[in-house]
Amino acid sequence: MADIYLDNNATTKVDPQVVEAMLPFFTEQFGNPSSMHSFGDRVGKALKVARNQVQELLGAAHESEIIFTSCGTESDSTAILSALKAFPDRREIITTAVEHPAVLTLCGYLEKQLVDEGYIIHRLHVDTKGRLDLREYRKRLSEKTAIVSVMWANNETGTIFPVEEMAELARGHGALFHTDAVQAVGKIPINLKATSIDMLSLSGHKLHAPKGVGVLYVRRGTRFRPLLRGGHQERGRRAGTENSASIVGLGKAAELAMEHLVFENTCVKAMRDRLEQAILEAVPNCFATGDASNRLPNTSNIAFEYVEGEGILLLLNKEGIAASSGSACTSGSLEPS
Repeated sequence: MADIYLDNNATTKVDPQVVEAMLPFFTEQFGNPSSMHSFGDRVGKALKVARNQVQELLGAAHESEIIFTSCGTESDSTAILSALKAFPDRREIITTAVEHPAVLTLCGYLEKQLVDEGYIIHRLHVDTKGRLDLREYRKRLSEKTAIVSVMWANNETGTIFPVEEMAELARGHGALFHTDAVQAVGKIPINLKATSIDMLSLSGHKLHAPKGVGVLYVRRGTRFRPLLRGGHQERGRRAGTENSASIVGLGKAAELAMEHLVFENTCVKAMRDRLEQAILEAVPNCFATGDASNRLPNTSNIAFEYVEGEGILLLLNKEGIAASSGSACTSGSLEPS
């Protein structure tokens, strides 16, 4: 039996069309996009195409709002640290207790390092279906809030959070709103022009692009401070020579994701639902977690009573089935994800 890969929230296989788009940029299209000669100009034009492709996938108003980074974690850190520098008099951050470690670990570090300066991290809790309580959120929001960072959809349960409403509420208090949309981009329609979201992170390897490339969307007019300083790349907002091949690959992956959105939300969702139903009917003492009425179409999280997840994963692996028992960034830890 062929191996079965069911861990696409950890990483995805690079699409063959993405590989094909990238290949010339390892060979003949090797110029530095900052150079003024034709070699650099050709690569620069290819990066512009990729920027437009990502812009379309996100529904961003301007191509200049797209900043290429190395990964989702860099994008998350840049957004949060930028807000603290841009609003030094605001010393509170609101996030959730179920964020990806890219956000939670940074917030924990800041909490310890800046406690003497009066910085406070508020972590919103979720209910048994992984849903946020907007009443708690409203209580935490204040004129002291520098930034709210809430994922668009949870990477383990697939539960979708009301980030558009939360962004509007944050704007009413003068706070910035950032969303880690690494799991949501390419799986559900996104139209940033119609929201109050100020910053958004995505990662290429979660939507069939290569590892080592990501994006930080920054709405035009948002007060922003770069994390990496040096050259003028990315309009001075992210220094360092661009990873041209991977950026081109991400652009192609964004184009393919746009084409496949209907398939993702119909056929993939139907396959997920059939798999869940079959497991729940065949295996006693198990149940699906998350908000069944409002979750990503590709994500299934099933809890089994009386048995550890690691034991199930080992047995599945022996049968050639790859799955996970938590976030890829916590699966090597003994701590709960």
